[in-house]
Amino acid sequence: MARFVDVRTMVRWAADRGVEDIITGMIGYLEEDFRRWESFDKTPRVASHTSFGVIELMPTSTEEEYGFKYVNGHPSNPVRGYQTVTAFGMLADVHNGYPTFLAEMTVLTALRTAATSAMVAKQLARKDSQTLALIGCGTQSEFQALAFRAALGIDSLRIWDTDPAAMEKLVRNLEPLGFTIEITGSAAECVDGADVVTTCTADKANATILTADLIRPGVHLNAIGGDCPGKTELDAEILNLGEVFVEFPPQTRIEGEIQQMPEDFPVTEFWKVLNGTAAGRTSPEQITIFDSVGFAVEDFSALRYVRDAVDGTDFFQEIDLIASPENPKDLFSLVSAAAPLAV
Repeated sequence: MARFVDVRTMVRWAADRGVEDIITGMIGYLEEDFRRWESFDKTPRVASHTSFGVIELMPTSTEEEYGFKYVNGHPSNPVRGYQTVTAFGMLADVHNGYPTFLAEMTVLTALRTAATSAMVAKQLARKDSQTLALIGCGTQSEFQALAFRAALGIDSLRIWDTDPAAMEKLVRNLEPLGFTIEITGSAAECVDGADVVTTCTADKANATILTADLIRPGVHLNAIGGDCPGKTELDAEILNLGEVFVEFPPQTRIEGEIQQMPEDFPVTEFWKVLNGTAAGRTSPEQITIFDSVGFAVEDFSALRYVRDAVDGTDFFQEIDLIASPENPKDLFSLVSAAAPLAV
């Protein structure tokens, strides 16, 4: 039997536990897995691109567990009544290949993306950061705000989106939770005075959401909207302003902001910062850039966290996913035993 957390149960669990508490716990699992980064089998995600969007598989494994996520990215979905991103994922026992845990990952990916942003910002943003600029107020925005409050204590937001309804939605969702929110009239106005800037837009295009002249010394830039070839958010010159930190370079060079740069453009793998083998922020004036595209290890961490967090609760069900005949070599016996007797 495999444990399964469906959408209704995931939402019920998140409401019961609290988003900030979940993100805090998930950060711990992410840090644990990033510190053992070298023990993971890693590969860029397997992507199928069409004119509608992209569908991807994101696999990884250790010597003990295998995990993958199925995820799509369809920027035009909202106008058709669908979500831009949906996902589900699985863990399996490496020793026998049997699935052990399955979960919806649309909600879970929102939590893990925010937790990853916050984990990195704990190391790279200035400790006195007080204001977060959110450019893009779609599905991920509330989770980002809650993550940065959980990890850095930031509760002052400046927001910008080309869709006024999206900004109104964010205010409606977050003001009752204690955030101070300023709606701004442009990306330039939004980042003015911010200590941390998150860009998270959905258009599958080489866009220039921010230009280099808008980035002031000391800012931590959390660029999470770029996640496929041909999709960027930043003026390439921004990448020359400070140190660029990434998850897995072979994937980021294809899908991240650095796809705009030469193949030998220098980057720092974030796991090395956690392990103390590479420097993070080196001065209050330094500009730090997290070029995040999302990587399978983060999904692995999120799945592990949920599996462990719901253990001993009613926030999962068991499903009969794998056929198990009494004789492992006699699969047909299951079919013949279920067939009606011949007359």
